[in-house]
Order: sequence, then C-alpha cells, then structure tokens
Amino acid sequence: MLPVFPWDKLEPYKRTALEHPGGICDFSVGTPVDPVPEVIQKALAAHTDTPGYPTVWGPLELRQAIADWLHRRVGAEIGPEAVLPTIGSKELVAWLPTQLGLGPGDQVAYPRLAYPTYEVGARLCGAEPVEYDDVAELDPARVRLLWLNSPSNPTGRVLSVAELRRAVEWAREHRVLLVSDECYLELGWEADPASVLNQEVCGGDHEGLLVVHSLSKRSNLAGYRASFVAGDPVVVRELLEIRKHGGMIVPAPVQAATVAALGDDVHVAEQKARYAARRTALRTALEAYGFRIEHSEASLYLWATQGRPCWETVAELAELGILVAPGDFYGPAGDRFVRVAFTATDERVRAAVERLTR
Repeated sequence: MLPVFPWDKLEPYKRTALEHPGGICDFSVGTPVDPVPEVIQKALAAHTDTPGYPTVWGPLELRQAIADWLHRRVGAEIGPEAVLPTIGSKELVAWLPTQLGLGPGDQVAYPRLAYPTYEVGARLCGAEPVEYDDVAELDPARVRLLWLNSPSNPTGRVLSVAELRRAVEWAREHRVLLVSDECYLELGWEADPASVLNQEVCGGDHEGLLVVHSLSKRSNLAGYRASFVAGDPVVVRELLEIRKHGGMIVPAPVQAATVAALGDDVHVAEQKARYAARRTALRTALEAYGFRIEHSEASLYLWATQGRPCWETVAELAELGILVAPGDFYGPAGDRFVRVAFTATDERVRAAVERLTR
C-alpha cells in the first residue's frame, strides 16, 4: 500500500500563505524558477522537426556527452555503453526496484531521512522498505538494493569519500547493488560532493554500482525531464532491454538539449551564483528569526529547526506568507525540522527576508 502523497497535506497551509497581503513566498518544493539557459533552448528548438521514434538508449552523441561529463566532473572512467538517459530521475527512482525484478522477501534500503520516492519504489514492487543510519545495521541476506543520497535531500548532508568507500565495500562484500542518487552533486557550498564512480571511492571498478543524475536543478530543466543513470555496464544493459519493452523513451528534442546542457559549464556556474546569494540571504534571516540550521552544506535546501514539532513551524511561517516543507515528509526523524528551498525568485526571497527580520 502506498503512503498518502505528502504534498497534499500541505494544501491548507498553502491557502493560508496565499492570503498574506504581500503574497506567498513558496519555499516548499525545490522547483527551478529561473529561465532555461539560451544554449539549451536553442538546441531544443533546432531539433523540433523529429517525426520519427527516438531510441531508448539515444544516439551515441548523447551517451558520449554523458560519459564525457562524468569523466570531467566526477572523475569517472566510463564509456557510452555504461550510460542510459531516463525520463527524469524520479521515474527511475520509483521504478528501478520493479525493473530489477525485486519483490516480496527483498529489502530496499535507504537513509533514515530521505526522499520519499525510495520507499515508494520498494512498495510498488512489493519489496520491504528499510531505513538505515549506518549500512552495518542492515541484513545483508535480504537487502537487494542499497540507496545512497549525497548531497542529501532533505538535509543537504554530504558523505565523505571515506563514508562512500565504506558503503561501496559493504555492498560489494554482500553482493548488493548500490545506487547513488547524486542529483545535487553540482550544488556544494561548504563541501565538495564526491561521486561513487570517482576512482578514489570505487577504485575505478563500477561493478555493482549505479549513479543517478539530473539536469533539473543544475540547468533549470525540471520541465524537460532530462536525467540519466550510469555505472555497471551489465546492469545498464539489463535496464536498457527492460525499458525498450516499456517504451520509456526520452523525447528526441530533450536528448539534443541534454547534449548541449552537459557540454556547457558556464550556465551552471551562473545559476549556482544565483542560488548562493539566495541561500545566504535566507539563512541569515532564518537564524535571526530563531532557527538553527543543521547540515545544509550542499543541495538547494536549508534544514532548519526551532526545536519544536515541524507542523507548528509550518503553521507559524504560513501566517507570514512563507510556505516550507515539514521535515516528517522525509521520515519520522525529521519531525522537528522544516526544509526550506531557496529556489524562489530574488524578489520573493527579499520579501521573505523582510518578513522574517521585521
């Protein structure tokens, strides 16, 4: 049985925030609000006359662009045969256990504070979802899929190279597939996030390892559903065959846009600078209001607490016209925190700062 879709529970507080005379400042969902970079728009527009079916794997140009980016950005020695475009990362997270053939009796493990779709993915195939703080807590006889998430959603925590290496070693020792959700890798602030495909972590061997990456945050492409999975070529090939049968195809114009996005680092740096300014402004205002910020060394969120139940904080901020996500969306361990996304416009951030520091 699937849990209640968490965002539905936030609707009454959203209505309250919308009634504020200065309008709502919505920091609840980490959705991009800035324009799609021109280089990507042009690539998309140039490929709109594509009447034929694209392929699930995509052209070699796309897979080579992904492999080149992984080499340049995360230090991975990987070829185009070990990457696969996906229709947004959430789709992959939700359906990966099913596509891998997991089911009753199997366990899917994920961090105790985590993106809710890890649990959903386990439940969709009938597997048992299991939370962990440390991989050593897990039952290696039953865990079939181990999720890592660094930088973390919601906390912004970054796992060190040593912590990543330890998880890889545990997974290999017990023949468990390790999948690392690295969608916020480009957004490090007080830390430089590493990938499990980095040679310092995996020793240059990708067997039993997959990484998930998204262009939604780094390139403002949430509306394009552009992402990919990469790693163990045997597992990638298996996923390719399954996804071919399911017709899980990234549209051809989006494939072309992905090539352009991965080939241009300038727009990523420009967008990161925008987020850095918004992050600093919001963090300063929240701390002045009485919040304590924990972790948050990367990603697009501030993990904030007043030391009281999260829904009380959500209600109080809604009266100021500020909407945030309650921490218990991400597990019971977050029940005294709220997640504050700094993906709103500069104008809305300024409005929130004024209300918090008035």
